[in-house]
Amino acid sequence: MQAASLAPGAGWQWVLDGFALFRKQPMAMFTWALTVGFMVLVASILAPVGPLLFVTAMPAITVMTLEACRAIDQDKTVLPLRLFTVLKAPGLFKKLLAMGGLCVAAVLLAGLVAFLPFADSLRQAVQDLSPDDMGALFAAMRAPVIIFGILYVTIAGLFWHAPALVAWHRLELRKALFFSGIACWRNKGAFLIYGATWLLIVLALELGAGMLEAIGLSETVAGMIQMPFNFLAAAVLYCSFYPTYTRVFGPPPSLTLASAL
Repeated sequence: MQAASLAPGAGWQWVLDGFALFRKQPMAMFTWALTVGFMVLVASILAPVGPLLFVTAMPAITVMTLEACRAIDQDKTVLPLRLFTVLKAPGLFKKLLAMGGLCVAAVLLAGLVAFLPFADSLRQAVQDLSPDDMGALFAAMRAPVIIFGILYVTIAGLFWHAPALVAWHRLELRKALFFSGIACWRNKGAFLIYGATWLLIVLALELGAGMLEAIGLSETVAGMIQMPFNFLAAAVLYCSFYPTYTRVFGPPPSLTLASAL
C-alpha cells in the first residue's frame, strides 16, 4: 500500500474539499453531527466511564462518517440513522472496538509516562498553590504537558487512517496502525496546516460568542446562538476527514460497506 506525499498546502485543500462535500448534502451531515454531539453529551453525563466508552467507539463512528462521505461523493442519498448498518459487516465492529480499546489504553499509558515522573513536583505545586500566584503550578505542568502532547500526536497519527484501512482494505490492526503512521508522517506538513486551519475556525467561533456577550447578551443566549454554528463546523470537519484519506490513498476500493446504506 502506497501513501502519497503531499505538499503542506494540501491541508487547506482538505478543508475546502470537506466543505464542498458538505454542500452536496448539508442536512444529512448536519444531522449526523447532531447525532455525534448527542453521543458526546451522553458520554459526558456518564463520566468518568462515558468518555472512555466514547473513545472506544470512535473508530466505529469514524467508519460510519467516512461511509457517509463516500456515499455523498458518489451522489447517493445518505440517511444518518442508517449509517449504523455499515457495522454489520462480518467481524468489523469487533475489530473497531478492539482498535478503540487499544487507543484508550495508549492514551492512558501516555498520560502515565508523561505525568508520573513529575508527580512529586506536581504534588508540591498543588500544595503551595495560591489564588494570587499560579506560576509555580504552570511551571510544574509545562514539561509533562509537552511530553503528553508529543505522545498524543504520535498516537493520533497511528490511529488517524487505521479505521478506514481496517474497514475498506481489510488490513490487520497492526498493519493498519503502521500504514496510518507512515501516511501521517509523510504528510506532516499538510496535517499541520489542516490542524491550524481548524484551530483558527474554533477560535473564530469562540470570538463570535465573545462578541455576542460583549454587546449585552447573556452567556446562555450567546451559547444558544453559537450552537448551530458549532454543529455546522463539526459537520464540515467530519466531511473533511474523507479527503484526508482519498488524497493520500486514493478512492476507496469498489468493494466497500456502502451497500449497507
